[in-house]
Amino acid sequence: MADLETVRKRIAEISDRRSNVTLDEIEWVVKQLSGTSRDANHGKLFRVGTTRFMVNHHTGNKQVKKYSVDDFCDAMTELGLLE
Repeated sequence: MADLETVRKRIAEISDRRSNVTLDEIEWVVKQLSGTSRDANHGKLFRVGTTRFMVNHHTGNKQVKKYSVDDFCDAMTELGLLE
């Protein structure tokens, strides 16, 4: 498991980029935060503590849609991991 500072850096990197983010990157962050995920109709539903967010992605290349990256960033802000 990565330390919290490494996780924060990865979250900040994703937030700064917001495009060309893959589902694997978000799954890595959630796993490091001991979160859970499950498949949903149009993507994946993640839960970290009491915070939930949905990630929609392209099925072929697993690129996350920009509005889903925004939802991820909002969730990380709510958790106090992104300023």
